[in-house]
Amino acid sequence: MAVIEGARNVAQVTNAGSEEFDHEAGNKRFTPVVYHLKEWVQGNRVVERKITDEKGGTMRLGAYTALLKEGSLVSDVYGATEIEERHRHRYEVDTAFREKLEDVGLCFTGMSPDGRLPEIVEWKEHPWFIGVQFHPELKSKPFEPHPLFAGFVKAAVEAARLV
Repeated sequence: MAVIEGARNVAQVTNAGSEEFDHEAGNKRFTPVVYHLKEWVQGNRVVERKITDEKGGTMRLGAYTALLKEGSLVSDVYGATEIEERHRHRYEVDTAFREKLEDVGLCFTGMSPDGRLPEIVEWKEHPWFIGVQFHPELKSKPFEPHPLFAGFVKAAVEAARLV
């Protein structure tokens, strides 16, 4: 949703949307900046799916590696440039829009190792805006919060002190 919003209101792709919304509506209403994932690598094999396939087994499910852009907010939060996070989805951001989005400040700061699948975006000029494709809540515990949650709270506390 962060990418759709950025595409619509900052990058001027006024009808940006997701294939998920069009598919459920039964017609094409949007320029899909988010598309139904058709192919991904799982272990040592390539998984391929069509939007017309039955939905069972069509998710990118489980832990996947992401490479983080050095010097990005997210690499600072993790203290690393390579992470592994858990996924549960069947839609992906279309990298065909990457240059247009990065030109307006929405940076792709985490990518799959093959560079094909965006994992993380962040607004360059924002004190804390990170959008992720994975589910950080699946690795968070009450007394051991996920680095993204801990980093968000820390940034909120710091921002509150400035008011």
